[in-house]
Amino acid sequence: MNEPAGTPGDEAVRRYLEEMDGASRPVFDRLHRLITATCPDATLALSYGMPTYRIGRRRLNIGAWKHGLSLYVSPGRNGGFTGRHPGLASGKGTIKLTPAAADGIPDTEFQDLIRAALLG
Repeated sequence: MNEPAGTPGDEAVRRYLEEMDGASRPVFDRLHRLITATCPDATLALSYGMPTYRIGRRRLNIGAWKHGLSLYVSPGRNGGFTGRHPGLASGKGTIKLTPAAADGIPDTEFQDLIRAALLG
């Protein structure tokens, strides 16, 4: 399996990643690298059936769907991401991210979202 660097030995997370659509996997791997670099204290485990990064009570869930990935963050904790990308917002606290959309977003914007979601 092409396991992203820093993925814990959690078997449920590994199975989830193995079943992920091939087009979504590079986007997940990119986000995983950014999360672990930005928030090295974050833990990763399966929660609500999807990979979830946690620091204390804060969390960032990433679910794979046929359109790409959905990022679930507490409303108001996305660092202005949905304000800059309103077309990606889908409901309260949900960001729908296609591989094409992710390609056009710089790492710094994802890092702002990650910091807001996990560090406050």
